Amino acid sequence: MFGFNDGQLTNLQSLAEGNNGYGFGPRHLDFHPSKPRVYVSIERQNQLYVFQMKADGSLEPKPLFIKGTLANTRDPNPGVAQGAGTIHIHPSGRFAYIPNRASGTIKFGGQDVFAGGENNIAVFALNEQTGEPTLIQNIDGHGIQLRTFGIDPSAKMLVAASIQPLLVRNADKIETLSAGLSVYRMSGDGNLEFARKYDIDTTKGTQFWSGMVTLA
Repeated sequence: MFGFNDGQLTNLQSLAEGNNGYGFGPRHLDFHPSKPRVYVSIERQNQLYVFQMKADGSLEPKPLFIKGTLANTRDPNPGVAQGAGTIHIHPSGRFAYIPNRASGTIKFGGQDVFAGGENNIAVFALNEQTGEPTLIQNIDGHGIQLRTFGIDPSAKMLVAASIQPLLVRNADKIETLSAGLSVYRMSGDGNLEFARKYDIDTTKGTQFWSGMVTLA
């Protein structure tokens, strides 16, 4: 964290959970629109951390809450590398959204195919008084490596970008799951409903970052 005054940055604080930060993998963060809280996506652990913000902009060193983002927490596949992606808070401050990502491969029929794991969007309801997140949905991302996404200003639509095509097994067949933009309807209770996917040819470039802008 940095202080900013009269065009100058100053060192304010550094947070390093665990063993001086070793193994701690913050990926992205977002601020609650009306409460002094920061929600942090922890990439390497597939977790959501919630920190309380002080008046000077620094954070309380210990998180208020730590929540897992994966749907399959009881029987995770130890051979599959998972990661959490970007986090965005709903404009109302009542929900948080984080993609889960996996792209490891195994050999099948002499080809490298998807090894399994979760490519989905985790939806959390946020307690208005305490800020505690509760996982309410993990919805299929219909793509590999949902790295980033955007929410339109009216909070009626969410669009997630998958960054790479990959071969996947369908019973005894091998098919290609394309990269693309997955579009979801957003309901008043925070849950997502898949609408459609737009396939994107990423041969000439990766969908490294995605967002949404309002055009007049």
